[in-house]
Amino acid sequence: MYENAIIEPLKPKKMKTLFNIVKWLSLVVAILIIGFYSFVQLKWDHAWDAPYPEITSSRDSSMIARGKYLAYGPAHCGTCHVPMDKIMEVENGNLLPLTGGWELSIPPGIFRAPNITPDMETGIGKLTDKEIARTLRHSVGSDGRCLIPLMPFQELSDYDLTAVLSFLRSQEGVSHEVKRSEFTFIGKALMACGLIKPEGPKNPPVKDMKIDSTAEYGSYLAHSVSNCVGCHTKRDLKTGAFIGVPFAGGMQFAPDAFSKGLAFVSPNLTPDTETGIMATWDEQTFIKRFKANRLHKGSPMPWGAFSRINDLEVKAIYRFLKSLDPVNHKIEQIVYSQGESLPE
Repeated sequence: MYENAIIEPLKPKKMKTLFNIVKWLSLVVAILIIGFYSFVQLKWDHAWDAPYPEITSSRDSSMIARGKYLAYGPAHCGTCHVPMDKIMEVENGNLLPLTGGWELSIPPGIFRAPNITPDMETGIGKLTDKEIARTLRHSVGSDGRCLIPLMPFQELSDYDLTAVLSFLRSQEGVSHEVKRSEFTFIGKALMACGLIKPEGPKNPPVKDMKIDSTAEYGSYLAHSVSNCVGCHTKRDLKTGAFIGVPFAGGMQFAPDAFSKGLAFVSPNLTPDTETGIMATWDEQTFIKRFKANRLHKGSPMPWGAFSRINDLEVKAIYRFLKSLDPVNHKIEQIVYSQGESLPE
């Protein structure tokens, strides 16, 4: 029946109408694209405002020692604020100057850790104490720019923030120019739309935290110093937003210049008996693991820095993790070799 059907060609009038519809739709789409592009370019790089914390550096030797311990240990500043080709030296115990240069390439852009020695031209020498404190606590640079949430120190205690600042001031200045971070159009669009913005403290930072082996102090370390929560929680890789249950794992780390071609997925740290790695670990096993350093070359976990955390504070982290509610979240595989696809 249909073989003999004759398809009548569109009449010139209908063709003209169709052409006009396509033309106007194309024009509207072009206007929307140009409008959005212009909006992004005008909006993304505006200056942000944030309060300046009342933090002043100290020359007290014990304060400086605490800051150095944090920078090269639990806060792992030394893992990022060194050149890419020097990372393993820091991991292996060489406390290099924090001259910056570490680089991370992700969809929003290429982000580089700056020189944080007190060099006057290429480091932090010209910045005031309050400017540096604002950067760490509110993710706003000295020029008002937004810093993406790679430094989770917004809720450092006033004492620890002072200690870190005091140590940074005590270093010898080293001249080392580091190219500024660069946003892709995706990153600029996310910033223009408010999906990436400065992060300040969610809770009022405390004046000080008593250093002991309690779960309470372990929570402070895991959230505000060592950022266990930042890597052991599933996150949106475009915006950095947390989309999983805290400490239940699932954060993906694609291969990069440091990972030797390996990809990683963070494990579940809750004490779930079926899917959590903490369920069967006792305190001594946990401490030994921290002291054992890296098992997989290229692991994103800063094992070198964490191996320098003292036993008291490792115990505190252990007791905090054991106090968490169990979350049944199975991580099928932690290490992926070249060619293996990460899970969806």
